Amino acid sequence: ITAPDQLRQRMAFALSQILVISQFGALDSDHEGVTLYYDRLLALAFGNYRELIEEVTLSPMMGTYLSMMRNRKPDPVTGHEPDENYAREIMQLFTVGLTELHPDGSLRLDDEGMPIPTYSQEDTVGLAHIFTGWSAHYDPTNPPTWSNGSIADPDDWFQWGWDAMRPMSFYPNFHDTEDRVILGNTLIPAGTNGYDRLSQALDTLFNHPNLGPFLARQLIQRFVTSNPSPGYIHRVAAAFHDNGQGVRGDLGATLTALLLDPEARHPADQDTISNGKP
Repeated sequence: ITAPDQLRQRMAFALSQILVISQFGALDSDHEGVTLYYDRLLALAFGNYRELIEEVTLSPMMGTYLSMMRNRKPDPVTGHEPDENYAREIMQLFTVGLTELHPDGSLRLDDEGMPIPTYSQEDTVGLAHIFTGWSAHYDPTNPPTWSNGSIADPDDWFQWGWDAMRPMSFYPNFHDTEDRVILGNTLIPAGTNGYDRLSQALDTLFNHPNLGPFLARQLIQRFVTSNPSPGYIHRVAAAFHDNGQGVRGDLGATLTALLLDPEARHPADQDTISNGKP
């Protein structure tokens, strides 16, 4: 509250309302892990959104809250299929949203005048399979131990281990390696390394044209006004798409465009009681 970096603090608070975890439920006793999660939002508040969504994806706090941790490949014997929770939420809430958008945040419509879904259930299923094989941090050069001092086997640690303070580790034995298609036509090819498959999936979400206007609207709503104009969204999204040096996802440049926009600073807007944030 009294920190000298108030803009960074406000940005982290805004991001915490978008990249949401909660201590009501599975994380109710993980105070240190949740605090570290928030510290990472602070550290990356002016960084790149691509780096941020990867940190969030591999956070054991997010992995627990949206059940990506311990997500396993299909099992034809038991009929088990991967959990779809995080796959759905990273699209719906963190990156592309539910419906396709124009650069100014307005809806794209099909030939019948209806909104166009950004992703399908098939996309969710494909992404859920890509997100298999991640669980509590495991360093094979310094393996974790159980409470009785015995060294943990990786497969057992995948199922029962816990580390709230370090990013999740990849466990190849539990990862689906088949061809998977996400966002309609992006192929994540079979047989590639699990780290690469995760990275390709996150790159696909990060480079989707919806991300700029989708995130711009949410940030404007948390800093300036609940009902930004299409032009305002377009200008902030443009800064997200290109910070002026050819870099996409620069949150510092995005926030600068947001706060220095005429709609954020014009006296007429500031004097209107229906506009603005305290």
